[in-house]
Amino acid sequence: MVSGPGGAGKGTVIRRLVERNPNLWLSRSWTTRARRANEDAHAYTFVSRAAFLENVENGGFLEWATVCGEYYGTPLPTPPEGKDVVLEIDVQGAEQVLKACADVVCVLLVPPSRKDQALRLRGRGDSEEHVERRLALGEQEIERGKLFVDAIVVNDDVERAATELQGILEEAHRKADA
Repeated sequence: MVSGPGGAGKGTVIRRLVERNPNLWLSRSWTTRARRANEDAHAYTFVSRAAFLENVENGGFLEWATVCGEYYGTPLPTPPEGKDVVLEIDVQGAEQVLKACADVVCVLLVPPSRKDQALRLRGRGDSEEHVERRLALGEQEIERGKLFVDAIVVNDDVERAATELQGILEEAHRKADA
């Protein structure tokens, strides 16, 4: 599970990790927010609030939370046989998953600086008001995440961060197999 604040680059690093490792399966989260102008249509399952809340009521999420007024959630994973599940998740969601599941490796991905985080948020088309809200929330998320994660990776370079994540996964497998 890779957790972190908005603008940390979770999606970019995880896509690179999954491209490198055919034994990984990326769970796609649901959200009620609108798709950003340049956002990949497969970044999330974009749904209405009614559809989201119906799935909550039916027990269809591993975790879910409200972030900046929108719902985000991880559906119960259904990976292909033999694949490890990768969750791209916020800190609230990571806390919920850790309470519900055993044998989870949780990595906190953080931006190299607040300035870089702000540039990434603006670069994806977020309004200035939203950027400021996400920066303030991000500081809190990083501090909370440090309390429960297995490792922290600074995303100052996508290739390096993906390599570090791969090493963390390999180490977790070695420990599990021992």
